[in-house]
Amino acid sequence: MVYFRPVILSLVTLTATANAQSVFQTPIPVDQLLFVNQFAGQPSGNIVRDKQFRKLMHTFVPDCVFHYGWDTPLSGAVEQVTKGSTIPVRIRDGRYVTVSGMKGPILAGRGFLWIDLHTGIALGGFYFHPTNGEPTPSVTVFSKQVKQDSLSLTQLPQAFAADLFEWSHQARIPPLTARYFITGFNRKILLEHDEDYGSMDLNAAAADLDLDAADYLEQTNHATNATAWIVNGGENSAWLQFRNQSCGAAPDPLSCRIRMTRERVRKIIRREPSARPNHT
Repeated sequence: MVYFRPVILSLVTLTATANAQSVFQTPIPVDQLLFVNQFAGQPSGNIVRDKQFRKLMHTFVPDCVFHYGWDTPLSGAVEQVTKGSTIPVRIRDGRYVTVSGMKGPILAGRGFLWIDLHTGIALGGFYFHPTNGEPTPSVTVFSKQVKQDSLSLTQLPQAFAADLFEWSHQARIPPLTARYFITGFNRKILLEHDEDYGSMDLNAAAADLDLDAADYLEQTNHATNATAWIVNGGENSAWLQFRNQSCGAAPDPLSCRIRMTRERVRKIIRREPSARPNHT
């Protein structure tokens, strides 16, 4: 399998740097993070079993139920894939901490936790192959500190995006997966692919993934542990036919497809519950 690193253009990078801080609420006080430095280079399993770190996890890992093969607390799913990990705790540039595990007990589960020791911003991520009807495989990023209704990657810290891509490469995660974010409201939202993958075909595939994920989230009311098979047909089938016919006659069909799909995704994620179609 070939792995692609998305290209984040300079303008997008500047936007991410400017906006990231405003997305996060109630950062962890920096003095409460000093103890993490002693774990640099130690196995990730060591820090995950540490009582002080486990208490710290609860300040940024959402208190929600997550469906990892079966319903379990999100923190429990993360512990399942990290508590026995021998991968060293990494502290990049003296501030960006990554704790990771690659050998979950089921469904190719892999996870990581990420902390900026200078700002108190903290997030995590979880990858696996869902069997509950949602698009698969998937990456779910999470943080209690984020309470947005919609989110794209460039709204997160640039350093986090860089470490997410590095972790994904090391974990041999496909470059394009369904991607979600669990917020401090215990709500699962779309984490939109707004990176440039350096290929129109890949950018189109990323847009299509976002469309499938957005539709699934809408059908399951953004539940963090939804179990439901996506319902095709109706409004979405009619829209796809309209998109394909419209872009088939456009001067640049692929650019048209990407633009229309992105517009469709944003319409879905901003739609009020009362305006959502009945899929039954």
